[in-house]
Amino acid sequence: MSLATRVSAFFLAALGITLLGFSIFLYALADHHLHRQLDDRLEAALGALEAAVDVEPDGLEWEPTERRLTLGLEPGVDQVHWSVQDERGQTIDHSANLTHDTGRFPLGWKPKAWPTEPTDGTVYDATPGWRLAARRLLLQDLLQEGRGHPEDDGPEDDVEYPVLVITAGLSPGSVEASLNRLGLTLAGLSAGLWGVAALLGRKLCRHALAPLGAMASAAREMTAGGHGEFLPSPGTRDELEDLRVAFNELLARLHETYERQKRFTGDASHQLRTPLAGLLSLVEVIRRRTRPAAEYEQTLDQVHQETLRLSQIVESLLFLARTEADAESPKTEVVDLAAWVPAQMSRWMDHPRASDIREEGPNDPLPILAHPSLLAQLLENLLDNALKYSDPGSPILIRTWRDANSILLSVEDRGVGLAADELTKVFDPFYRSPQARQMGRTGVGLGLSMVKRISIAFGGTIEVESLPGRGTRFVLRFPARPDFSSAPEPDPPRSLRNPIETGPNATRVQ
Repeated sequence: MSLATRVSAFFLAALGITLLGFSIFLYALADHHLHRQLDDRLEAALGALEAAVDVEPDGLEWEPTERRLTLGLEPGVDQVHWSVQDERGQTIDHSANLTHDTGRFPLGWKPKAWPTEPTDGTVYDATPGWRLAARRLLLQDLLQEGRGHPEDDGPEDDVEYPVLVITAGLSPGSVEASLNRLGLTLAGLSAGLWGVAALLGRKLCRHALAPLGAMASAAREMTAGGHGEFLPSPGTRDELEDLRVAFNELLARLHETYERQKRFTGDASHQLRTPLAGLLSLVEVIRRRTRPAAEYEQTLDQVHQETLRLSQIVESLLFLARTEADAESPKTEVVDLAAWVPAQMSRWMDHPRASDIREEGPNDPLPILAHPSLLAQLLENLLDNALKYSDPGSPILIRTWRDANSILLSVEDRGVGLAADELTKVFDPFYRSPQARQMGRTGVGLGLSMVKRISIAFGGTIEVESLPGRGTRFVLRFPARPDFSSAPEPDPPRSLRNPIETGPNATRVQ
């Protein structure tokens, strides 16, 4: 089932329920109103009939001629029919139209119970073909209410009754006919509206969802590595446009990742092919003829160096591949950078430029969650990068400090620096600046990529600041451990080996 069909079905079901509910409500309202009109006519008729009853101390007298009663003079079931009976059920008088409808008006009808408060209240009921209303007039109750004459009118008024029952009836045929016509009209109108909505709604749904179909067709025609292939704009300025923008952003990221992967694969194959070709050449040369043992040892040393270089490249590639594939995060533990960084400096004591490396940090703890071995690899790569691209004798500063809820680690040098367009490329795998190639610096361009991946694995970020000829500073920001108390102000920085500058802004490149 297509989306247009499902949307149309949902819309038609909702419309059908709405029309049905509206029709039922309107029919019920009309039924109540029309039957209320019947009851009002019957109530008015009973009032007119009761006005023709003369209440005297000795009894109730029926005097329709004196009151000029006009009810029921016209024949037909639509007119009011009435009758007056005594307490024994004998008919005293009835409407003229009752003669024309003999056998139809229920003269023998009596209500199941009469009201008691007041006793002359109206009782309504329905029999087949009739809507009936009746009142029972009791002499004693009417006299108590003060509705009688204090004296008898005369001896000629000799027909008196202690009880009179007044009954009026109307045929509900016209009301039922009106309700039937209303029901048929509502049913036909609802069915017609539903049918028109079914025809137009499906066309409207198809038209509204046509941009989505065009986007789906465009998506099916895309290739994995296609460039500039994006979903077309639906021109609707609604949720479909938001979907297009979000999907195109995803495509852009996927294309970028795909291109990066292609470059990474090409660079990796090149970097692996070079040492392997060198190893094969050395082996082929050494096997051409018998050589002295010293030459074999020299060749083995070269093979060993190339193998170590190849092993380093492979390990870096494996680490980067695992990170890109969202491999399992390394197991971390709490590391206090304030104590850990000075301890790491002991590993560089034998370096030829050990005197150029300086460290600053507070005495208070700077706890982060990290993997010690990977954190050591991170710092080693940053230091190796700083030593490689700065002249001997120029200072290299390692600084740690706290900023709000973060722990920061920076490595700064006074080397050749980077151009502005290189700041976004230095963390790409195998990237090496043109200046580094001109200077003849060795490397494969994986060190800073590993630094960025390691910092991300620890939940941190890395930034780079650099000016050509003035130096470079890498700043890593890690989330602080909440279970360690933080000092509001850091202590004055301490230095192991003659810091570059002193003060809070000592390490910022100017």
